[in-house]
Amino acid sequence: MSQVLPPPASFDAEVPLIIIGAGAAGLCAALAAKEAGADPVVIERDAVPAGSTALSAGLIPAAGTRFQRAKGIEDSAVLFAEDIQRKAHGENDAAMVEVVAREAGPAVEWLAETYGLPFDVIDNFYYPGHSAMRMHGLPTRSGAELIDRLRSAAETADVTILAESRVETLFADEQGRIRGIELTRADGSHETIGCGALVLACNGYGGNAALVRELIPEMADALYFGHPGNQGDAVLWGRALGAQLSHLPAYQGHGSVATPNNILITWAVIAEGGFQVNAQGRRFSDETHGYSEQAAEVLRQPGEVAFDVFDARIAGIARQFEDFRAAEKGGALLTAATLEELAARMRVPPEVLLAEYDETEALKARNGTDRFGRVFSAKQALTPPFHAVKVTGALFHTQGGLVVDGDACVRREDGTLFPNLFAAGGAAAGVSGDSAAGYLSGNGLLTATTLGRLAGRSAARRLVG
Repeated sequence: MSQVLPPPASFDAEVPLIIIGAGAAGLCAALAAKEAGADPVVIERDAVPAGSTALSAGLIPAAGTRFQRAKGIEDSAVLFAEDIQRKAHGENDAAMVEVVAREAGPAVEWLAETYGLPFDVIDNFYYPGHSAMRMHGLPTRSGAELIDRLRSAAETADVTILAESRVETLFADEQGRIRGIELTRADGSHETIGCGALVLACNGYGGNAALVRELIPEMADALYFGHPGNQGDAVLWGRALGAQLSHLPAYQGHGSVATPNNILITWAVIAEGGFQVNAQGRRFSDETHGYSEQAAEVLRQPGEVAFDVFDARIAGIARQFEDFRAAEKGGALLTAATLEELAARMRVPPEVLLAEYDETEALKARNGTDRFGRVFSAKQALTPPFHAVKVTGALFHTQGGLVVDGDACVRREDGTLFPNLFAAGGAAAGVSGDSAAGYLSGNGLLTATTLGRLAGRSAARRLVG
């Protein structure tokens, strides 16, 4: 149980900086702290660092990078910030949005130039809500590759990672200064470690059913597609410490998780001209609003399922993603030469599916708008052969958490700053507003990398001056 207690008379060990969590946020914090002259210790509950990062596509949105310039993509931090706020309906703190939008480009280039991460910009489709192509990914387009490369970078930098160790207790004095932690190792033994500063990079609360039911009741019974270790420790510690918490109902969902395979199907299948139908063969929404809010839309359909419908051209784009290739290899894709044959394989009424297809294609031909408000493009016509994937909606990770300033330092309820407590990634309040609808593609790794780097650098500055 996550708790905060007064510090003991002495600790079993003392270190300058503790970072809880070895996902993208924690490892970026560790690398930045090490560069700034501090010697961090990263505490990770898993045997091998993975977290929510490993379950993602590993894509980091960033503006004004050399990777964009190499492909002739015009973008800026200002435009990026506008996109974030537009998607979140202006619900975010503008100053924090400006910070992460400004810091994203330098963070991506830092990881590439200093630690050799071979980023590239996805340039064959736009993610929902982004007005420029700015999603930076690694060759496999997988979060597993991202976390593996970050872990290797940390090991090369001689960062200490205590794996298979869980923190449940923080020790803080009456002034709110964090004095240390108690960790439990895999063998059940306990150890107290004092510290000069603490970075919380332990993600959100998606794996805590009680907190999800309290804060996001619409997703209480949804498939949870995040890391089981996301138990809301930062939220619980924050409540105990008297920290500011905000945007707690915000989350990233996804309306395209192959079922029963439980494999993510990239939203490119929709963004490039595909559409979703329910088990009756009918479309039910404007799918281009975003994959996050589409999770709840899918869950409202009969059987809580839908089908992604697309063609061979779109499948070719989707195959750049490792998850899609895995889904195809696992038999999740239904393929047919005609829509009638596809409908039979989907077990939906063929006349209904054909009517939906005919309507969308007619709208595409004239760049029209459908009954849900979706705008179609003549460049996105679907032609045989056709594909479909049965999908459901899922909760990926939460976006609310501890309020931090521009240095990733945590704020108290009265607005003042804790002297040595920092937060990043899912532990910190994100920039997705107050609901799933405010999530702009990549917001999770955006705050993980930018706030992680800022937290590590800021904590080291407090320690070494």
